[in-house]
Amino acid sequence: MITFEELAAARRDWIDTVLRPWCRTAARRELLKADQEWNDIAGRVDSEATLWTWAWSRFPDLVHDGLSGVNETLPVEVTLADGKRISGYPDGQRSKQGRLYLVPDSDSANHPELEGPWSIDEITAVTRVSDGLS
Repeated sequence: MITFEELAAARRDWIDTVLRPWCRTAARRELLKADQEWNDIAGRVDSEATLWTWAWSRFPDLVHDGLSGVNETLPVEVTLADGKRISGYPDGQRSKQGRLYLVPDSDSANHPELEGPWSIDEITAVTRVSDGLS
């Protein structure tokens, strides 16, 4: 008979080897389905802190290890599937359920207050554009 400790270790292994990698590659529509059933799939954990953070981690420059959601502290350049590039600071409050918003990093009055949203499926790359220090 399996012990509780072995059962817990097997579940942690499944999360690390199956669930997290799936989140990093799944399409937004699949992630939304999982979000609806997240308590049954992952237990009583916040989907923003797990599912969506793991999904955004497919772009390492967009997340910060140990923190949930997108990293708002450093500007990034987002490349879309159509080749368009947009730079700014991720807006963590608005960037929910696989849709990313950016606050432009320019002081120009010609820039909107907020850009986006872009689906996680539309984004092909996210690159940090500076270390945030001036």
